Amino acid sequence: MTTSEQTPTQISVHDHIAKRGVKFPAPAIPYAEGHGDNAQTLVFAATEEPFAIVPNADGEAVEAAVAKARAAFDHGPWRKMLATERAAIMRRISDLVRENLEELASLQTLETSIPLQQTRGMHVGRTAENFTFFADVLASLAGESYEQSGRYLSVVTREPVGVALLISPWNAPLVLASMKLAAAISLGNSVIIKPSEYAPLAVLRLIELVHEAGVPEGVVQVICGPGAGAGQALVRHPDVDVVGFIGGTETGKRILADAAQSLKKVGLELGGKSANIILASADLERAIDGSLLGVFAGNGEQCLAGSRIMVEDSIADEFIEKFSARVRGMIVGDPFDDATEIGPMAFAAHYHRLLEFAAKAQDDESYRVLAGAGAASGFDKGYYFAPTAVEAADNMTDLCQQELFGPFVTIQRIKDLDDGLRRANESDFGLAAYVWTDHVPSMMKARRELRAGTIWVNTPMTRDLRSPFGGYKQSGIGRDGLPGSIELFTEEKTTLIPQDPLALPKLGQH
Repeated sequence: MTTSEQTPTQISVHDHIAKRGVKFPAPAIPYAEGHGDNAQTLVFAATEEPFAIVPNADGEAVEAAVAKARAAFDHGPWRKMLATERAAIMRRISDLVRENLEELASLQTLETSIPLQQTRGMHVGRTAENFTFFADVLASLAGESYEQSGRYLSVVTREPVGVALLISPWNAPLVLASMKLAAAISLGNSVIIKPSEYAPLAVLRLIELVHEAGVPEGVVQVICGPGAGAGQALVRHPDVDVVGFIGGTETGKRILADAAQSLKKVGLELGGKSANIILASADLERAIDGSLLGVFAGNGEQCLAGSRIMVEDSIADEFIEKFSARVRGMIVGDPFDDATEIGPMAFAAHYHRLLEFAAKAQDDESYRVLAGAGAASGFDKGYYFAPTAVEAADNMTDLCQQELFGPFVTIQRIKDLDDGLRRANESDFGLAAYVWTDHVPSMMKARRELRAGTIWVNTPMTRDLRSPFGGYKQSGIGRDGLPGSIELFTEEKTTLIPQDPLALPKLGQH
């Protein structure tokens, strides 16, 4: 690990695997040279060592998976089960996730380099909760009926859509894949998951536990491969009824266009560039703590990160001084070390993209580097990027408008709340926003005027699955959470029944 005063120790990925007794879920195999044709090679970002190979699905595998999912939906028992029976299996999945906590956490840390203390302490627990939440929801779902007209009883029910394709990202694969998976299967759908080619292992193991819990054959399957191959083939397939995607905005646009060919239902949770407004009326120390978590948790590789900090002029100097010192003091190191706060970036291309943004911060007079802005010091190998804070003169600069998706934050000085709200809304994105103030009228004004799907007041990121989560503008279409999931993964059906025999006109009788 490293801060400005420490020298890191780098441990081989093979030592980590042996120490934890990690076994790769099928179809993954340990890395061996010459076995990587038509496959994804997974690389441990801390040491740049390849450690596993996951074969990419071909067209035949895609066709077989869709046919199996369709047959399971049309003829299998899952959607016909009593809700109580499905709920019992969902709770068993949750139990198995908790029982296999260390294994799931280790697999996700190997492939994402999110520090193990975070995958173990937050991600796996939240994954288990996703299944129990939707199991509980099954017990309370109800239809609607109307008889205000007097003549008819109108009964409104919901039915599963059919075959759902879920495309999960690499930055938090367990939590984000399980959230959509739990929603889709709880409502009776069949599911094909296409995990990111950079992070398929934890999802593959999760689906093994889903099968072990008793979900019938064909109801849940995994197809591995790049988005441009297996992913696109699945999105375009006419027997896939609905697509749920979490990932980048440009990819989301392509998915929407491909899905439109067969008019599939689509839910998109896309990019973000969330504003974090800190007013003079805030508890400054709490705002600093929360802002650090809002940017740097999960290595900063989060779509909902509060990566545009806007701080009121009267407290800006104090905030910048204290916040920057904390950023410079963060511990960067091996993701399996419990002291590590920031692990390496997940893969090489992403790391080098961040280095390009760091160079821009160093070279452009529009920015003042406060911390980091380059490779973390002390490492011979690995995709270690120094936690970075940059003061920006203008909200419309590249670093304030583009989603950087890493431990990289810009700070702007604002005159007052109105100035902060204006700048916050000057963005193509609208996923989330943060506000720090103890002044209730300011809270209420920010809640009303911020153009974002979720507003966090005096708290870092948190989720309530009962409430919607999604974005305005180019941050997506539709919502996760209870109401949005029901809307995406079911179809509404109205049945009208006359309450009394009808006297119908007798056409053709004269």
